[in-house]
Amino acid sequence: MKTEKAVEIPKLKIDVAEFEIVGTSSLIVHRFGEKAIKMIADKQTKKSKERPERNPEGEMKECLYMFSDGTRTGFPAVGFKAAMIRAGKMLEYVMKDLQQIIFVMPDEGDLVEILGEYDLRTDMVRVGMGSADIRYRPEYKTWRAKLRLKYNSSQISAEQIAQLIDAAGFGCGIGEWRPEKSKTGNYGTWKLA
Repeated sequence: MKTEKAVEIPKLKIDVAEFEIVGTSSLIVHRFGEKAIKMIADKQTKKSKERPERNPEGEMKECLYMFSDGTRTGFPAVGFKAAMIRAGKMLEYVMKDLQQIIFVMPDEGDLVEILGEYDLRTDMVRVGMGSADIRYRPEYKTWRAKLRLKYNSSQISAEQIAQLIDAAGFGCGIGEWRPEKSKTGNYGTWKLA
């Protein structure tokens, strides 16, 4: 005769921790705006080859990630998470595991607020077939952010998350010309406050 055995499923242990980071290099932001999307669509459908007059200030503002109040700016929470997951490889974590046990909580929508003032930055960039163009983007020369993370504390500790955040800030970064994506990049880096 078979005996029934009760199965107990342990509850997930989900905790939240907050960490403040301080930029150690400028943060260059480049949100892909509606105007840029329309220009690409027009080019692909051969609607117009005529380029409108450039407005550096307007182009820069279109690159910002804005909060609903129209004054505060941010950066996608997933950018911080991606940097932490990539940094996890340097610390010998399994990247796939980190994807499932840490989550950066946005302040609004999908954004983490960036605290700091931005200025217009002008760069010469290379685009398809080596042709040159000018980009006008916002640059935060000094910046900081508060990262709130939800995590499975039965698999990772707050101290280990602090290590991930620090490693991500040092070797990966966020935004344009960050170390992870460019051989010459050293922008968008940070340290724990």
